[in-house]
Amino acid sequence: MILKANQKNGDQLSILGFGCMRLPTKGVGIDEDQSIKMIRNAINNGVNYFDTAYFYHNGKSESLLGDALVGGYREKVKIATKLPPFLISKLEGGKKIFATQIARLKTNYIDYYLLHMLTDKATFDRMADLGIMEWLEELKRKRIIHNIGFSFHGNKMDFEQIIQAYPWDICQIQYNYLDENNQATKSGLQLANFLGIPVVIMEPLRGGKLVNNLPTEAIKEFESYHEKRTPAEWALRWLWNQPEINVVLSGMSDETQLEENIKIASKAEPNSLSTEELKIFESVKAILHEKTKIPCTACGYCMPCPYGVDIPGCFASYNDKYLLGLKQNRWHYMQTLGVLSKQPAYASICKECGKCEESCPQKIQIRQQLKIIRKEMELPFFKTIVKIVRKATKIE
Repeated sequence: MILKANQKNGDQLSILGFGCMRLPTKGVGIDEDQSIKMIRNAINNGVNYFDTAYFYHNGKSESLLGDALVGGYREKVKIATKLPPFLISKLEGGKKIFATQIARLKTNYIDYYLLHMLTDKATFDRMADLGIMEWLEELKRKRIIHNIGFSFHGNKMDFEQIIQAYPWDICQIQYNYLDENNQATKSGLQLANFLGIPVVIMEPLRGGKLVNNLPTEAIKEFESYHEKRTPAEWALRWLWNQPEINVVLSGMSDETQLEENIKIASKAEPNSLSTEELKIFESVKAILHEKTKIPCTACGYCMPCPYGVDIPGCFASYNDKYLLGLKQNRWHYMQTLGVLSKQPAYASICKECGKCEESCPQKIQIRQQLKIIRKEMELPFFKTIVKIVRKATKIE
C-alpha cells in the first residue's frame, strides 16, 4: 500500500481510503460479520483511512466501524466522520450529535472531523454564527478532534469561497474523470493544493456508474490498451496519477472489490500514466461528452444568475440522468439545488431574463433547456417536498 504524507500535519495516509457508506448488507441492515472482516482485512493490508458519517447506513455505519476497530485496530487507523449542518439549529444540537458519534465509534478522539455536505458558503457562515467553528477549535485544542475539514457538494464558485473562508485541515470533494468540470472541478482541486489543504476524493467511480454504466464505445477504448484493466482500475489510476490528491475513498461492499483496490493502490504512483494512457482517457471523455444532452463545460461564464439558479448544476444533474442512468437523479437534483442550500437554485427559479445566454461560450439556449429540466426533474409537489425537507433539516 502506498502512503502519502498529509502536507499539513505529517500523517502518513494510505492513498486508498475505506468509505463506510456502502458496507455489505444482509436483509435490510449491515452484514456485520462480513463488514468487520473486510475492515480488518483492509487494515492488515495497509489501509489506514476510514470515512463514515452520522447517518450512513441509517446511523449504523459509525457503530459498525467502532466495533471493527476494537482489539488494537483503532490505534492503527485514522477515523474521519462528519457533522451534518442540515440537522443543526443550535450549538447544543451539534454537541449532542458529536457525543453520539464518539459513543458509536467507541473512541475518545476523532482524527478528521468534517462539516458534512456543504453546498454553499451561507451554510458555513450559519455554522460559524452558531459558534460551531469556535467549539470545534476548542475540541481541537483539547485533542478530542485532531483536524477540522468539510465535504462538498456544490458548484465551483461556492467551493472557492468556502475553502478560502477558513484555515481548513482537510477537504473532501467529488471528483473523477467524468466530474473534472463538475462541482469543485479540477481548478478547485488545484486551489486546495495551492493553499496547502489535503484533498480526499469521494465518488471516484460515481457509485459504480463508471464501472457498470459506461457506453460500449468507452469500454472498447479502454480495451484497446495492451494491458488489460477493469474500468474501476482505469478510473482509480486516473485519480492517483494526480499529485494534488491525498486519499481516494472507495465504498467497497465485497472482498473482491477490496482485493482489487488494494492491488491497484500498491502500484499507482503520481504522474505515472503514459501519453498513450492519457490519450485513451481523452477519447473516453470525448465519447461521454458526445452522449450528454447539454454541452455544458461548467465554465461558469453564465453565472451568477440574478435570481439564484445554479445553471451548471442543473445541467450536470440533467446530463447524469441520461448518461449514467442514475436511479436517484431527481433526489440528487433536489438535494444539491434546493434542500441543503440557504438559497434554492433549481431550474424553475429562472425568470428568463436571458443574461446567461449572452455570456455562454457554447451558445446554449439556456432558458429553453431550463424549461425542459424543470419539466423532467421537478415533478408535481416538488416545491412542497423541498419546503418540508428544508423545515425538517432546519434550513432557513
